[in-house]
Amino acid sequence: MSTQKNVRQEAGTVGENPLRLEEEKAEQIIDALNTDLADAYVLYHQLHKHHWNVEGAEHLGIHRFLQEAYEEVEEAADEIAERVQALGGVPNASMATLSDAATVEPEDEDVYDIRTSLSNDLDMYGDIIESYRDHIELAEGLGDHGTAHMLREQIIEVEEHAHVIDHYLEDDTLVLDSATK
Repeated sequence: MSTQKNVRQEAGTVGENPLRLEEEKAEQIIDALNTDLADAYVLYHQLHKHHWNVEGAEHLGIHRFLQEAYEEVEEAADEIAERVQALGGVPNASMATLSDAATVEPEDEDVYDIRTSLSNDLDMYGDIIESYRDHIELAEGLGDHGTAHMLREQIIEVEEHAHVIDHYLEDDTLVLDSATK
């Protein structure tokens, strides 16, 4: 809880921005970006969980991949939050607000075999990819080419991670079928 008495900008508000995007347009984009930000943090925590819990013959490769993936998600989240501020908004920051704003459903606290975990990650990546596509289209339609460009660059990484996970889930594996039952 903050002890500061002078709030500079209330959460959920949109002020003027140096990018000269009309406030009404900026508000729509900020809402979309705050959703992307919330989804990124849900994905970040789920990938981190799987990074901690991965076991088996392919442990090291998957462990390293998941670390790379969650670090890239964290970088993307930071970029999104900074863009929200550039547009005159306030990025979602508290765990409660992020949880409420997220459109993706996190896995529960249980530990699953890595195939199940990666399958859950791939589902979440798919939802995020679809959301990014909608938000790129929204930003372009509102004339915010900078946000659209940022999201296009990020979706390339998101799609690459989904592609890698899809390859991990293929049948050609060192793990014996009996080990997954």
